[in-house]
Amino acid sequence: MKVSLNHKEYARLLELVHLGLYVAGSRPEDPATMPERYAEIAQKLFSLAEEAGCAEFAEQDVNGQFFPSEKLTGGPALQKLDAFMDDSFWGELVGRLAERDLRAELGATKLGEELDEAEEERLAAIEDSYWREFEAKGVDHVVVLRGGKG
Repeated sequence: MKVSLNHKEYARLLELVHLGLYVAGSRPEDPATMPERYAEIAQKLFSLAEEAGCAEFAEQDVNGQFFPSEKLTGGPALQKLDAFMDDSFWGELVGRLAERDLRAELGATKLGEELDEAEEERLAAIEDSYWREFEAKGVDHVVVLRGGKG
């Protein structure tokens, strides 16, 4: 199979590779974290960067392994990763707190695997209240009580 990409398209492809590797557990500052499942294809794509006119987006270490350059990891990809991590954090926090609160309201034994319509509506209302609070105040009002429920 042959694929033809121009400079801009190849640069975007390398950005996508970096984003995907990061989400899969790879950290650019530590090439040893490259997920084995993706290492071969990532190496192939980064090794072709110079030939594709994108040499500024890939670097080679002393062992001959390729990795994304700082220009790639610090550019628009960093903004995308920051937004992804921010969205993930808030979504998980809201979801987990709302589920916790619903279990506390209904009792853990009454809450089944699947929520009924009333439980779904209540969960959505709890999530909405957390979203409003966090959009207004961030984590300023979050207090962790260690060792109990105070």
